[in-house]
Amino acid sequence: MHSVISLDALKVLDAIDKKGSFSAAAEALFKVPSALTYQVQKLESELGSRLFERKGTRAQLTEVGRLVLTQGREILAATARLEDAVRQLETGWEAQLTLALDTVLPQAPLLSLIKEFTELGKQLTVSVTHEALGGGWDALYSNRADIAIGVTGELPRGQYELQKLGELEFVFVVAPEHPLAQFDTEIASEALLQFPSIIVADTSRSLSQRSSGVFDSRQLIRVSSMEAKITAQKMGIGVGFLPVHLIREALAKGELVQREVALPRPSLPIYMAWRKGEMGKALGWFAERLQGSDFGL
Repeated sequence: MHSVISLDALKVLDAIDKKGSFSAAAEALFKVPSALTYQVQKLESELGSRLFERKGTRAQLTEVGRLVLTQGREILAATARLEDAVRQLETGWEAQLTLALDTVLPQAPLLSLIKEFTELGKQLTVSVTHEALGGGWDALYSNRADIAIGVTGELPRGQYELQKLGELEFVFVVAPEHPLAQFDTEIASEALLQFPSIIVADTSRSLSQRSSGVFDSRQLIRVSSMEAKITAQKMGIGVGFLPVHLIREALAKGELVQREVALPRPSLPIYMAWRKGEMGKALGWFAERLQGSDFGL
C-alpha cells in the first residue's frame, strides 16, 4: 500500500513548525518557498485535511497537522537511527548489543564498563538482562543475548567462545538468630532437613532448567535472584549456600554467620561466553574489557 506521507513531507512539516513560516523553512531546507507550498498543499489534498493555518506571515499547525508531525517526528528519529546503524554496520559496529549478567555477579563492574563505552560516542543500544543458573546459556542459545556473563555448569562444546572469569567460593550461612546459628560444630545433613532452603530459580526458557547447591529440606523457597536469596537468608526465612564475594560485608557485620556442614559445596569455575563466529566491534570491545574486570571473586 502506497503511503501519502513521505519522509520528505515530514521534514518539510518539521521545518515549517520549527521556523514558523514557509519562507524561513524553505531557506533552511535550501528550497524555494513555492516548492514547500506545493508539497504541503498536495499532502493536505491527499489526507483531506488542512495541516497549517496561516496567520499573516506565520504558519501554525492545525490539530491534524500537530498529530501528523508528532508521530512523524518519531519516524524521522527512527530513520536517523537506522541510517546511523547502517553506517556503523559498514564499519563493523553493531546497532545493538545485549549483555546477560548472572545474578551471582555484582552489577557495578559491568555498569562501569558501559559508562566507559558510552564515552566512545557510538550510536548503539546496549541492553542488560539478568539471568540465573542455566539462564545465561539459554539466553545465548535463543539469541536473547550476545554475551553471557557468569555462566557455570557443564560447558557446551564447539558452540561458544569461553573466557574464565574466576572461581565461585560458597559457604553455608544462616541469620544470627536462626536455630542453626547455635551450632559450633559441624552440622549433620539430617539437621538441615528441618528448615526451609532458599534457592534461586533458573531463568532458562528453552533449555532444561537446573538447580544448584540444593540439599534435602522440608521446604524449598524459590527466589528470582541471588540478591533476593541473600536478603531472605538475612531475614532468617531459610538457609543455604551463598557466594563469598557477595556476602563479605554481611559476614563482617554479623548479619549472616557461617557454619560448617557435613556436605560442603565445592568452588565452581565461572565464565563469560559468546557465540562463535560473532565478533562485531562492540562485542569485541566488551569481551576484551570484561576479561580484566574485577567482580570481587
